[in-house]
Amino acid sequence: MNEFGIKSKTATIADLGLSNVSAAYWNLNPAELVEETILREEGFLTDTGALAIDTGEFTGRSPKDKFVVYDDITKDTIWWGDVNFKFDSANWDILYNRVTAYLGGKEIYVRDNYACANPEFRINIRTVTEFPWSNLFADNLFLRPTKEELLNFVPEWTIINAPGFKATPAIDGTRQHNFTIMNFSKKIILIGGSGYTGEIKKSIFTLLNYTLPHEKGVLSMHCSANVGKEGDTAIFFGLSGTGKTTLSADPKRGLIGDDEHGWSENSVFNFEGGCYAKCVDLSKEKEPQIFDAVKFGALLENIECFEGTSTVDYTKTPKTENTRVSYPIHHISNAVNPSMGGIPKNIFFLTCDAFGVLPPISKLTTGQSMYHFISGYTAKVAGTEVGVTEPQTTFSACFGKAFLPLHPTKYAELLGEKLKHNKVNVWLVNTGWSGGAYGTGSRMKLSYTRALITAALNGELDHVKYDTLPVFGLQFPLSCPGVPEEILNPRNTWADKNAYDAKANDLGAKFVKNFEQYFEAANKEIREAAPKINVNA
Repeated sequence: MNEFGIKSKTATIADLGLSNVSAAYWNLNPAELVEETILREEGFLTDTGALAIDTGEFTGRSPKDKFVVYDDITKDTIWWGDVNFKFDSANWDILYNRVTAYLGGKEIYVRDNYACANPEFRINIRTVTEFPWSNLFADNLFLRPTKEELLNFVPEWTIINAPGFKATPAIDGTRQHNFTIMNFSKKIILIGGSGYTGEIKKSIFTLLNYTLPHEKGVLSMHCSANVGKEGDTAIFFGLSGTGKTTLSADPKRGLIGDDEHGWSENSVFNFEGGCYAKCVDLSKEKEPQIFDAVKFGALLENIECFEGTSTVDYTKTPKTENTRVSYPIHHISNAVNPSMGGIPKNIFFLTCDAFGVLPPISKLTTGQSMYHFISGYTAKVAGTEVGVTEPQTTFSACFGKAFLPLHPTKYAELLGEKLKHNKVNVWLVNTGWSGGAYGTGSRMKLSYTRALITAALNGELDHVKYDTLPVFGLQFPLSCPGVPEEILNPRNTWADKNAYDAKANDLGAKFVKNFEQYFEAANKEIREAAPKINVNA
């Protein structure tokens, strides 16, 4: 058996139950992993030097096939239901043995990384992959130990990633042939049947969403974060399409991270060592930092090139709309190192309200902050059917429901505690419609949204007059530099004020309906922040 690269002094393949593999390659550098991928004819280099691969059958996560082993650790702590599915421990043993047997006789790639830039919460991760490009992804997304640290590396958790293994549900207890299964007792994550690399990333995020709040009192967050020249940290939450990536990418501020962070007693810190960006319609004009990060060491997934060239055509999406690129965070020129900041001064909840009800910006109380955090609201424009133009509400608890192993109120209450102990401004920012709903009104200008966020960051909204929005009870400013005063009150932008009132009532009712699933577990302060429906409207 051949073993190459830097290897932990104490680690052996037998530790992983994989003593029968033909070769194990330890901690290969990016150039070696790229070379291995090309030699195996599993990818090619684009003209920027980035490696391009196809993930195969799955080009996105499969949330219905994500399981947690049901045992003494998890039975009373996991939020079981439509997000976290139980997996029998006896089936785990069968499946684990079948996966390790499948990898027998194959070459494997072993990667030692860690998560959490704050050393107080560092967790060592060993990732074993069937394919070299999966290993490159792990090295891009997780934090990279020094050579000296690798020599004495001891993993706390292990990921075994075998996309080529397809489960048999009748034997293995899975739903179908692909699966991601977390075993908290054995501290192993088993991924099979899917080559989509996001399963690797999100399994560790899910893990940290359990251990940090449950064991350390750290709030785990699905958000981006940056820091100003004066050391002021800002956090941006938002579902897809709300502008989270665009609005947090500020050349005047240092990037802490683009997706996953923790908020401890004295810091905000990145969980990761890289970024995993969508690249559909990517251009240098719209997102210059991401565009320039697509170079050697980056991994492109499921993209297409212009015919006869190795130049990526980001507008082509025949395989999936979810084309992706991963790269180490140092590919971003203004990334801070280490990826940490202080206690946040400003938090932004971004929503694309296609109903045109919410103000361009409003300041939240602690109770409202917890309520809107649990709600995780945005609206998507319908259009899949001819003639359908009515927007559709989308709620995702804590702006990342799919990755929450604990009940959402746990995260919301922890947020509330931190807000009360620190002087933090929380803003709800509507990047959606004004002057009417989608089809009648118009989309908020990006320049106005940027001006509002800049004013909030600079403290220019701290001493202006505010008014209160009916139904939602939101406080919104009556003036802001660079923004027309008439758009700050959404009701004033509607020609038909009665129509606005009806739409606000309707949206408020949708919030209340969504919150019913969390009501019993929520405290009084959260409950009282719900919209107050006007029964006479």
